[in-house]
Amino acid sequence: MKLIRGLHNIRPRHRHCVLTIGNFDGVHLGHQAVLRRVRQYAQDLNVPAAVMVFEPQPLELFRPEQAPARLSQWREKYALMSKLGLEYLICTRFNAEFSQQPAEHFIQQVLVEKLGVKHLVVGDDFRFGRNRQGDFNLLQQAGAEFGFTVTNTESYRQSATRVSSTLIREALVRGQFVDAATMLGQPFHFSGRVIHGEKNGRKLGYPTANLALKRLHSPLHGVFAVTVSNGKEHWQGIANIGKRPTFGGEQLQLEVHLFDFHGNLYGQRLSVYPEYHIREEQKFDSLPALQAQLAQDEAAGRQWFAQRPHLFSIQATTNGQHP
Repeated sequence: MKLIRGLHNIRPRHRHCVLTIGNFDGVHLGHQAVLRRVRQYAQDLNVPAAVMVFEPQPLELFRPEQAPARLSQWREKYALMSKLGLEYLICTRFNAEFSQQPAEHFIQQVLVEKLGVKHLVVGDDFRFGRNRQGDFNLLQQAGAEFGFTVTNTESYRQSATRVSSTLIREALVRGQFVDAATMLGQPFHFSGRVIHGEKNGRKLGYPTANLALKRLHSPLHGVFAVTVSNGKEHWQGIANIGKRPTFGGEQLQLEVHLFDFHGNLYGQRLSVYPEYHIREEQKFDSLPALQAQLAQDEAAGRQWFAQRPHLFSIQATTNGQHP
């Protein structure tokens, strides 16, 4: 799958495609169904299959404090989409100027002139253009005028429940990680490269691997029992997702303490799979108080894993679902 960064990089060879547009956060099973549908339409028409996403997502630009936490980072989204048989991923820079473009201009200048879209697949609640004036009906009218067809996507359901990114976030907050994995098609996880931290955990007897989350918001906060993988090996441990208030932290960070591990992980890229919510993050009055709590957290994590020898996250990565 070729990544096209910006509308200015669309070339004549990219024209005449089947296209879908959306955020596709998490690339969950509903998204995958849409993308497979796009691929099938493209095969039927013998043209490329393409997906367009916006960076940042619109709400992150206009109301960042209200923007939902992402289920997947850009790198993970690309990796997941690349497995679905699409030819192009078009990443469009979303800014204030772009948001003020009339819907009709987007249709004519982007869909028709730049991409020469043959078929468009969108949700029936899809909105675009200045003040969100563009909708499915406008696209149908434009298609009749400019020679492309449009279909809307049906909701993907599991046990009569519509799968959505919002529902997955809610499951994560409730600690329903198996339910979230079922809707995502893989276990939810954080990924990142291990960086040097302040060594506070080591001083307390709990050395940690520190991952910079690089997220505006996190869908999870607190202390969790986790499974960790570098793609070759798996470990169990506990992780804190938060700002480390005891140490006056301000940046969102993921700190992982691996049970019975004595190696060096600096520079490695890890995937961290939350399995069980132990407690909320809190500020402690003293380091001995924090140290005592960490001992309790470790005991809770070890107990959790002792009762569950067959981890769903390890099974999923073994079955090739790891991104």
